[in-house]
Amino acid sequence: MAPNSVVVTLEKPKDFSIVEINASDPSLFPEKQKAASPKQFTWVLLLKIYKALTCVSWFAMVFKSTFLSIKKRIAFSEMSEEEPRSRGRLYRFIKAFLAMSIVALVIEIVAHFKKWNLNLIHPWEIQGLVQWSYMAWFSFRVHYIAPLVIKLSQFCTVLFLIQSLDRLVLCLGCFWIKYKKLKPEINGEAYDIEDPSTFPMVLVQIPMCNEREVYAQSISAACQLDWPRDRLLIQVLDDSDDGNVQLLIKDEVSSWRQKGINIIYRHRLIRTGYKAGNLNSAMSCDYVQDYEFVAIFDADFQPNPDFLKQTVPHFKGNPELGLVQARWSFVNKDENLLTRLQNINLCFHFEVEQQVNGAFLNFFGFNGTAGVWRIKALEDSGGWLERTTVEDMDIAVRAHLNGWKFIFLNDVKVLCELPESYEAYKKQQHRWHSGPMQLFRLCLPAIITSKISKWKKANLIFLFFLLRKLILPFYSFTLFCIILPLTMFIPEAELPLWVICYIPIFMSFLNILPAPKSFPFLVPYLLFENTMSVTKFNAMVSGLFQLGSAYEWVVTKKTGRSSESDLLAFAERESKSSKEEKIHRRHSESGLELLSKLQEQEAPRVKKRNRIYRKELALAFLLLTAAARSLLSAHGVHFYYLLFQGLSFLVVGLDLIGEQIS
Repeated sequence: MAPNSVVVTLEKPKDFSIVEINASDPSLFPEKQKAASPKQFTWVLLLKIYKALTCVSWFAMVFKSTFLSIKKRIAFSEMSEEEPRSRGRLYRFIKAFLAMSIVALVIEIVAHFKKWNLNLIHPWEIQGLVQWSYMAWFSFRVHYIAPLVIKLSQFCTVLFLIQSLDRLVLCLGCFWIKYKKLKPEINGEAYDIEDPSTFPMVLVQIPMCNEREVYAQSISAACQLDWPRDRLLIQVLDDSDDGNVQLLIKDEVSSWRQKGINIIYRHRLIRTGYKAGNLNSAMSCDYVQDYEFVAIFDADFQPNPDFLKQTVPHFKGNPELGLVQARWSFVNKDENLLTRLQNINLCFHFEVEQQVNGAFLNFFGFNGTAGVWRIKALEDSGGWLERTTVEDMDIAVRAHLNGWKFIFLNDVKVLCELPESYEAYKKQQHRWHSGPMQLFRLCLPAIITSKISKWKKANLIFLFFLLRKLILPFYSFTLFCIILPLTMFIPEAELPLWVICYIPIFMSFLNILPAPKSFPFLVPYLLFENTMSVTKFNAMVSGLFQLGSAYEWVVTKKTGRSSESDLLAFAERESKSSKEEKIHRRHSESGLELLSKLQEQEAPRVKKRNRIYRKELALAFLLLTAAARSLLSAHGVHFYYLLFQGLSFLVVGLDLIGEQIS
């Protein structure tokens, strides 16, 4: 027996038993713990309450400031110019869908808190109008709505998988090009530098319209192209209706002509057909027949001096080559979130889509600028036509049907600008997505009856037009902006996680590979692309059914952010190398004079404000309503996706992305 044990013996063992108590057992004699004093407990409690109040007050201040900002934006913002059209069928459909969703959400909330179990309720047990409405909605949903939504969601999912497979194949083709180091090669020997007569005659065209901010830098860059002067002609095709801008451009052209540059200023009296009409008018000049190639640059594009020496030699020894397209590079890609997201999209377009199609099919859509055409290819294909707002894609398709081949040079880059405001970007995207549908209607008979191979016909019809121009905006809007919120109120048709999460993230990851520095913007890119689907869908429908908005052409607004700095930089460089034969920009004194003239003659600008967009706002509230319904059902990923997608629509609808105008 242990020395610290105690034995107690009683005289009546029948009634009592012997109990041995061991003092070393901690369960019987727990050590006395040090109790917290009431004062310490009070301080800890007060500290936690203070933290909670601080957190609540912070959230309240954030909510209040956000609410005031939104209220101020709505009060001082202008309705977008598309406002009369936004009251069309699509906008009315979204509003009706939103109203029904709000009513359904109210009923679902009542059913959730009253814990109605429809499997246990008999008709005679229904109490009240709300419960009867819920029962009626449930029966109608199961028997009539759910089957239709399931079929539609399955159809859109199949389209989504087909388009994802196409994008995956393009990415594999790009990886193969990188792995094999495939690049277009120049056939034959280079041109003799000592004999300028060996260089072909090249025409450079700069179409512009009221380009006050960027006209000087584009003309200057074209005049600095490294090519024999007597083998080069620059046409400045000015469609401006502003007299001051016309005078400024004329003065710029005159200044370069005095320096020995072969440059011409052209202005049309009858400005029809937008850019296509402008280019067609320029090609009708008699002297154009003396030139073999034509290089086209929009007003904000600044080619490097060696651009022609990197592109034109590819035509040598390749008589079937009709177009050499260069890649775009952006001076303002890091300006704001909107330009960063645009950079992701366009990097994928050039490095993957254009490069793969050029390498394996010898065909892609001409980008309208930063390209060199063989003039004979333009003439054989019918020249520039004014029938659509995508004259560049139009001439490319017709040239392809006539057997001409295209080359894309991923290593040759031309500097340009991205739209910095959502308004400019939205109008640009509307034109880019309505025009292809116009063109598809017009070109389909010609594609079917053309003499190209069946494989090329199938590629044009099913891949180039239907899959990438029609199906993509259709399913992205229908599946993620209509069907997904609808399934929150129709659980029988709920979309699986791989449709709304895994595959979209994987495809966004592939899209962002050509711009690896943009990986932190993966999620914003995915949300923004879905947000833009309403604009692209509306544009696609307008072009397909020849609605009024399909014929609109709005010149994308440029800021000329690098114009002044480039002008002064080149002026300083010219002052240091005035004895060299190479032409630089105007000297420092004339550059400063030009800047002062720009400031003096600049027309008074109308004060502009940021706009609000009703379609995007209606979809924002629709998705947030669906997110609230998803929260009741504890859907998890569905809730977070709908919440953040709704917030992205709200940000875009209030024009809080891109350039902000105070």
